[in-house]
Amino acid sequence: MGRRALFTLTCVVLAALCATITPGRVTADPGLPSVGGDFRWGVSSSGFQSEGSAPDSNWSRYANSGQADGYGDSVDFLHRYGEDVQNAANLGVGVYRISVEWARVQPSPGVWDFSFYDSLIARIRAAGMQPMITLDHWVFPGWEVDRGGWRNPGMVDDWLTNARAVVDRYAHEDPMWVTFNEPLAYVGQEQRIGDIGALDVTPMIDRMVAAHRAIYDYIHVQQPNAMVTSNIAYSATGTAQADASFIDRIADKVDYIGIDYYYGGSLTNPPNLLAQLTNTSSPLIIEPEGIYYVLRRYGQKFPGRPLYIVENGMPTYNGSPTTDGITRADDLRDTVYWIQRAKADGINVIGYNYWSITDNYEWGSYSPRFGLYTVDVTTDPSLTRHPTPAVPAYHDIATTGGVPPGYLPTRSPALCSLQDLPSSCIAPVTVR
Repeated sequence: MGRRALFTLTCVVLAALCATITPGRVTADPGLPSVGGDFRWGVSSSGFQSEGSAPDSNWSRYANSGQADGYGDSVDFLHRYGEDVQNAANLGVGVYRISVEWARVQPSPGVWDFSFYDSLIARIRAAGMQPMITLDHWVFPGWEVDRGGWRNPGMVDDWLTNARAVVDRYAHEDPMWVTFNEPLAYVGQEQRIGDIGALDVTPMIDRMVAAHRAIYDYIHVQQPNAMVTSNIAYSATGTAQADASFIDRIADKVDYIGIDYYYGGSLTNPPNLLAQLTNTSSPLIIEPEGIYYVLRRYGQKFPGRPLYIVENGMPTYNGSPTTDGITRADDLRDTVYWIQRAKADGINVIGYNYWSITDNYEWGSYSPRFGLYTVDVTTDPSLTRHPTPAVPAYHDIATTGGVPPGYLPTRSPALCSLQDLPSSCIAPVTVR
């Protein structure tokens, strides 16, 4: 999913200029209100990452190329979806995000098979949850690869043929919609695994913009009150340029602003510039309060438009503890605290999805573990779902409207978060 945020020297220098600003002292917040009964709590997943039995696609070809971990059957969601949907329902959440994989429903031009997704969406609805359907989570059929993928101008028409078929099939279920998952990260992944070169980047983005705009209108004909977005993979670097290349071009055709937030960076916890400049691994920085800055930024950029955290979570690597010791449960509670603070401060945030319900195939590797339920794909043939301590934590959050009044985050807010410079230095968040 391209989780490593890329921070630049410019950002760190700007943060350093604000070094004299003192963050607020940490005290409990006795007046922290819940987010209310209409707030949407949910979980996220994607088709290729979890389903197994993968049909021919751009990603199955890459997974079988020897350049990545062998795919196997991932966590076999294709046959175990009932268990995962029930586990989500037991959390008390109301939204279950999936992707309807083009490669599975249209294995060859003109041939359609919706049987799996018919059963899956019926199960989600029977469990009392609303589906959130992603139309494109970075995967397209092998026959489309052979036509040139996003380098082919005809890709837009082919993509819309599939998307309209999905909308026709499921609009009556009243889902929420995501057209393209993290569109700019999608471009980056196609550069990594596909045939997209530097000169193909702008045409690919242009084609996705055209496809989004067309399917937005089509969805609203079939489902007039639909909620549609294309979720932003938030990164502290190049935000304005990234927004201008996609979200600003479709801003009149989104009903909510979908945001994915994972990692931080600040003067307190500066990124490893050498590692980034040399493209080598370095520890990820977990700063839950960064989500407040991101929500504040987009609340100001799109006044009156509801905001939804489509993805948020924290990886461990093969089950090892994080380098700074924060646990999945603590990260979840701290993150929700800052969402509640944003809501209480008048920011129109309407929902939150945890990524992900189970561990899965993280775009070439089984090492990153994001799941509320962990699954040892490489060592456990039974693919048993083991609940992490974040499961009861999320149940408490989803059934009570957040963390309770008086909750004290485990981490003090960092100094000059890179998530929204310079406002994070000028108007830093504090724990009241």
